[in-house]
Amino acid sequence: MATVETALPERAGAPAHRDGNVLRWLAAYTVSLVGDGVYFVALGWAAQGAAGPAEVGLVMAAGAVPRAVLMLGGGVLADRFDPRRVVLGSDVLRCLLVLAAAAGVALTAPALWMLVAVALAFGAVDALFVPAVGALPPRITGPDQLARVTGMRSLAMRLGQVAGPPLGGLAMGTGGAAAAFAVAGLLFALSLPLLLTVRIHPLEARGEARPAPGTVWKDLLDGLRYIRRHRLIGPLVAVGAVCELGLTGTLNVGMVLLNAERGWGPSGYGWIGGGFGAGAAAGAALLAVVGRLPRAGLVLAAALLVSSAGAAAVALVPALWAAAVLAAVVGLGAGLFGGLDNALVQTAADPAYLGRVTSVVMLTVIGLAPLSYPLVGAAVGTWGAAPVFVGCGAFASLGAVVALASDAVRRAELPRRRTRATA
Repeated sequence: MATVETALPERAGAPAHRDGNVLRWLAAYTVSLVGDGVYFVALGWAAQGAAGPAEVGLVMAAGAVPRAVLMLGGGVLADRFDPRRVVLGSDVLRCLLVLAAAAGVALTAPALWMLVAVALAFGAVDALFVPAVGALPPRITGPDQLARVTGMRSLAMRLGQVAGPPLGGLAMGTGGAAAAFAVAGLLFALSLPLLLTVRIHPLEARGEARPAPGTVWKDLLDGLRYIRRHRLIGPLVAVGAVCELGLTGTLNVGMVLLNAERGWGPSGYGWIGGGFGAGAAAGAALLAVVGRLPRAGLVLAAALLVSSAGAAAVALVPALWAAAVLAAVVGLGAGLFGGLDNALVQTAADPAYLGRVTSVVMLTVIGLAPLSYPLVGAAVGTWGAAPVFVGCGAFASLGAVVALASDAVRRAELPRRRTRATA
């Protein structure tokens, strides 16, 4: 009697891109991201109307402080409680906060202190929302679908970045900052019923030794020790941190200064930014469609090398079209790297530590990466764009070296769909 291998999903149901549960989560997440974009437009323009340029920067930066400081604590809460409840609670708070800001701006001229208070409170609530929403994908789909869900999530982030600011601008033009805040609040409210319909699957324990629950501080330290000792997650977090420090400042600050140095003008910057965005979207779409890439650890390292080399070369080409093409290459590599890194971390993490692991990963993005902004700006002002881009690209490529030096990363694979033997 012949034996045939028949593919079975990790959990009953369709693949992620045809799974209604995943699609409801994706819709809620996308609506929330668009709301984020509208909120930041409303906050910036309200600050611009209330104070000068320096104060605008203060208001826009105010939310980043509590978000970075409280992010790790948010990861502890996501592990202690049902992450969907944390997401729902924080989304409710964000909705009420932004609607209250809309009412305040509509009833009185926005004062600087009020806008700073809104930004601080929003950043604090975001520190709860971000780790919890990042811990949800393994609970709504099987491990074999995580790469596809990661690609879909990245596409949602791109859509939020594209749709949020224009919608915020339209609301501003129609009814001012109050209308923009109101639209953001309504978008957060719209995400709530969608989240309520998302089914959460229990995660199987890995059988790993876990310390007894204690204080928030103890749980936080336990999570950090877990990441440091994990053969795969520790190196992947380190690789991601090196990538963020090397590339984020170069792409966000360096590209602006390179464009000014070459005299390409606003349209030139638009072409370069558009090239990067298109490449990143293509990388995310590839993961969303394919779902699994073999030799994921090696592909991850190769994608980071390609992205680093492209970033180093962008400042060496004289033509705008060539810079835009290289920016697309950088985006493609960054999109593949980020998606694979996130999927491998989430499939490897013990469920008891998933929120804390997610919080550390996100902290490298919103906490470490901005530290490079003033350094890149000062360096370009001193030496020009070309040597700084080459140096930052070389630094980012060290992340690939770290990945290749880890046997666990080199051998890392995304899970396959389970099979059963049938006669």
